[in-house]
Amino acid sequence: MSKSLTAWFSLSHVLAGFVAVLVGYTSSAAIIFQAAAAAGATPQETASWFWALGVGMGLTCIGLSLRFRSPILTAWSTPGAALLVTGLDGVPMAEAIGAFLFASVLLALAGFSGAFERIMRHVPKTLAAAMLAGVLLRFGIEVFTALPANAALIAPMLLCFIVARRLLPRYAVPLTLLLGLFIAAGQGAIYLDRVKVDWAVPVFTTPVFSLPALIGVGLPLFIVTMASQNVPGLAVLRVNGYATPASPLIGWTGLTGVLLAPFGGFSFNLAAITAAICMSRDADADPARRYRAAVWAGVFYLVSGLFGATVASLFAAFPHALVMAIAGLALLGTIGNSLAAALADEGERDAALVTFLVTASGIALFGVGSAFWGLLFGLLTAFVSRRRAAG
Repeated sequence: MSKSLTAWFSLSHVLAGFVAVLVGYTSSAAIIFQAAAAAGATPQETASWFWALGVGMGLTCIGLSLRFRSPILTAWSTPGAALLVTGLDGVPMAEAIGAFLFASVLLALAGFSGAFERIMRHVPKTLAAAMLAGVLLRFGIEVFTALPANAALIAPMLLCFIVARRLLPRYAVPLTLLLGLFIAAGQGAIYLDRVKVDWAVPVFTTPVFSLPALIGVGLPLFIVTMASQNVPGLAVLRVNGYATPASPLIGWTGLTGVLLAPFGGFSFNLAAITAAICMSRDADADPARRYRAAVWAGVFYLVSGLFGATVASLFAAFPHALVMAIAGLALLGTIGNSLAAALADEGERDAALVTFLVTASGIALFGVGSAFWGLLFGLLTAFVSRRRAAG
């Protein structure tokens, strides 16, 4: 095997991609099931939703990462899925698919037109870093809130992570994950007997465009995805030093949704939390090579899509405390770097703190998540501070 080919099978790249997918599925797969159930989906249609989401995320992760040589992670819209749980109640499946298609068309237009990128040029990097830190904070906190009830599992993982960060920083997260799996298996907390291997068969649903569904489901889905997913997703890239143009990223994820909406792919967008895992030093010490971790995440997403709900059941077999712990530990470095960048400029420190605190609060107003409101309040604080300084 040639050296260039061997480089693609680096353990740190593969494990970072796997952890990103693990966190993505275990953190919100249950919400997808609830959204599908709200639309009255059959088991075959639910599996088709996971097929569409996995294939769409896999292709966009691989394609965009290779095209721009940056770790581009895509994801389904978790706040969007939460919105669908209530918004799809009583909405026929065909009208739901029409709403998905409508939202994805709006995403593609916002991306390819350049409107989204023009807006983001006016967002200070300190506020973007503060928003990212606020989004990720709960994952760091959950490591320690889960510790008292799961000390036998989390305490050794925490110790392993601290020691490995000192001695083998590149492999700290993989080693910690392997130790956690070993301990969980010894505790009998991994239930592989619940996993059923089965291929997913895509189910095509002809979309029906209903004005109430477009306004009540499609438009809010578009707004939530842009505000709560794409904004922090782009912030992750910028904070980590990647100047990848935003327009094609938003445009291609939107177009992917247009193609896969009839099969249940309700929304695709830039990832923030899982992306941070693939952009950390644990993925690769060289930022120019971290895109390979995102490519591996795409491979795992593709596999998950082909097997539909099977992979979701596999991830569900792992104890929740293990998933919380590895996610939080994998993101500690990113949280620290984001806070450092957010507070670096004394003139923008108040605005950054407001952004951080509002985002970390988790408030949701009018169906829009805290990341958007944190950024909005931060921008208002910065505007007032500048006017006061000018006066």
